[in-house]
Amino acid sequence: GCGNSALSHDLHRLGYPDVTSIDFSPACIAAMRARYAHCPGLRWAVMDIRALAFPDAAFDVVLEKGTLDVLMVEETDPWHVSPRAAAAMHRVLAEVSRVLRPGGCFISITFAQPHFRKPHYAQEAFGWSLRHVACGDGDAGAFHYFLYVMRKGQPLDPAD
Repeated sequence: GCGNSALSHDLHRLGYPDVTSIDFSPACIAAMRARYAHCPGLRWAVMDIRALAFPDAAFDVVLEKGTLDVLMVEETDPWHVSPRAAAAMHRVLAEVSRVLRPGGCFISITFAQPHFRKPHYAQEAFGWSLRHVACGDGDAGAFHYFLYVMRKGQPLDPAD
């Protein structure tokens, strides 16, 4: 879900000429189409992340920023995710894997720490490698966020 974030436009301005953004909300997508009508390389679609309407191997990169966090919003214990939430996460990640080209990259940006998120990402069924890095300004009191990078067609590290 792209929401009303300027990220797609920012990527376009940085030289990525072909950016497709999706969101579950028709009102959101209509607003984004209108806001960025002057950018023909930006495409907008109403879509459910659990059932992507794209063909197999359609993308070089899939980027999500906090969208997967929505699947966990009702969870009360991050150590014991409900079967419903785990199944929804698996379904979304299987769709991401399906639409990635061989060698493609899935990038996930989240506040979810590796001990909570890696069990979902590190599954051989998705056919990708996994690495992550913590990002933040170094202030001990600041929240850090995490960047996870999965590369389609590369093996998982046995430690994962």
